[in-house]
Amino acid sequence: MISRRFFFAFPIFIFFYIAQEAFIVQLRLPFAGFSLLLILTLIWAAMSTPEIGALTGFGAGLLMDLSQTTSGPMGHWTLVMILAGFLISFLSYGDDHLRANPLNIVFLVIIGVVASQVSYVILGFLLGENFGGFSRIIFICLGTAFWSAIVTPLILPIVSRLHAAVFGTASRI
Repeated sequence: MISRRFFFAFPIFIFFYIAQEAFIVQLRLPFAGFSLLLILTLIWAAMSTPEIGALTGFGAGLLMDLSQTTSGPMGHWTLVMILAGFLISFLSYGDDHLRANPLNIVFLVIIGVVASQVSYVILGFLLGENFGGFSRIIFICLGTAFWSAIVTPLILPIVSRLHAAVFGTASRI
């Protein structure tokens, strides 16, 4: 049963991955831009159980590792996204007040985006990657949080309806 749901969710994530790689990467936004696939994954995880959040993070992490804009080693984003997907879904699982309020999901996703990037940088330093100076890292994290705060409310209703269609639940948002 759960494998069939992932089979239906796979084209959704592929579509957002292609949109990210073909369109979003080409935008030259001030303050560092955003990752559409990261936002999608964290919204999806916030509406799911912890197991589905971790599996979603695994799939999205593999797609992010395949991205041409990723400079780290293969599996780096996969590990970060498994942890982020599980933690976001664990924090929102069982709390219907959190899931029922879109503003709470937006804040959870923004915090998840920043925490994912900080985790990526910390693991990158442990793996010997060079990301630049501390001020550059802070600037990118704050810029991504800014753009995520703008983009997340725009795609939240779409992702909510797609999640409800895949899992056969009533849309709460």
